[in-house]
Amino acid sequence: MTHKKDPKALLQHFHEVEIPDDDILTQCMHCGLCLPVCPTYSLTGMERSSPRGRIRLIKEVAAGHLEISKTFIEEMYFCLDCQACVTVCPAGVKYGQLVEAARSQIYESGKEPGFWIKKFFFRSVFTSFGRLKLLARLIRFYQKYVEPLLHKLGIYRLLPRRLRSMQELAPRISGKFFDDYIPERSMPRDQVRYRVGMLTGCLMNIMFSDINADTAEVLQWNDCEVITPKLQVCCGSLAAHNGDFEIAKTLARQNIDIFFNLNLDAIVINSAGCSAFMKEYGQLLVNEADYCEKAAKISQITLDVSEFLLKNNLKIPSQTFNRRVTYHDACHLIHTQGISQQPRQLLKLIPGLEFIELDEASWCCGSAGIYNLTRYDDSMKILNRKIENIKKTGADFVVTGNPGCMGQLAYGLKKANLPIQVLHPITLLNQAYKNAQGK
Repeated sequence: MTHKKDPKALLQHFHEVEIPDDDILTQCMHCGLCLPVCPTYSLTGMERSSPRGRIRLIKEVAAGHLEISKTFIEEMYFCLDCQACVTVCPAGVKYGQLVEAARSQIYESGKEPGFWIKKFFFRSVFTSFGRLKLLARLIRFYQKYVEPLLHKLGIYRLLPRRLRSMQELAPRISGKFFDDYIPERSMPRDQVRYRVGMLTGCLMNIMFSDINADTAEVLQWNDCEVITPKLQVCCGSLAAHNGDFEIAKTLARQNIDIFFNLNLDAIVINSAGCSAFMKEYGQLLVNEADYCEKAAKISQITLDVSEFLLKNNLKIPSQTFNRRVTYHDACHLIHTQGISQQPRQLLKLIPGLEFIELDEASWCCGSAGIYNLTRYDDSMKILNRKIENIKKTGADFVVTGNPGCMGQLAYGLKKANLPIQVLHPITLLNQAYKNAQGK
């Protein structure tokens, strides 16, 4: 997102934090092609809840014709930022930049409900893996000991519905955190063809450490020397998506300092939101003389794990794996990064795997970061549509490449009493490799 020191008249009432170029605001032709793919418009049928409606709201606030009102805040956060509209837009409107710029204005105003809670977590917890892991250990203790006791005593059902839904949606904390046991340097089983850096992520590290372990092993199967720096930090995407660009940039600079001098062929990431954001580091820091070139280089070598493996001719497992599999497109893979075929090709290369295409595979699942916690009812309406489509496939597994989607889909399938397991594509590939080795 381009930062202007002398914004044009159209943007004169925006705080000078993260503002887009004027031409992004004026590109929208109001053609309406975005309407059928917008999940929130499908729920309400209201123009203001569509991408072009929100663009008009942003224009009016930017020009000073409207205040940052309750309605404006409601619409900017009712949006899932799935960016399906970007994929279909004939004018190439970068809607994601607009809605995140609007959220940065809301953040600067301090008018958003729960502002101080968000600010505390983004600035005091997600900026430190030590503090994040301490919080995770407390949650793990609750999940392991307190929650079962509440169920046993019949107290759990007396909790407010919102609190129960938050607990049920939250993934289980991993028994071991990935960065506690992975060495900084892991060697491949055969010769070294590639030297890659691996982002541990924040939530991936504490909630999905098994997927991180699968990723490291798959990279080793494919002749990669894997470098996992211990001092790396959160990529910054969570803060940026919620309007705190100051912290997002701070975290980006720290990661650039850590990864830049490692002489890497690629930085490989297994979380769609993280890879999407690190690919935007160059844009995020374009006006910072000390970091613009480094940031652009980091963005250039950042790849989703399926993208990296397909680009470099992944090794095909030798053992058949007889399962029926369908695939859900994570929004930050298909719409932000344009990655759709690579995960499907990866799955189809596993011998014996029967791939079943999912209807509306690119329709958002309703997770959208913390959307399923802050807007639970809307999120569930969107999720139900996804679950109905998954049910039709008769698949054994539904596969997706983003942790938020994985948790959301698992929750929906459990509610629907469907015996379908949710997996990351890399977990499935690693199991196929292990089957070939008799493990």
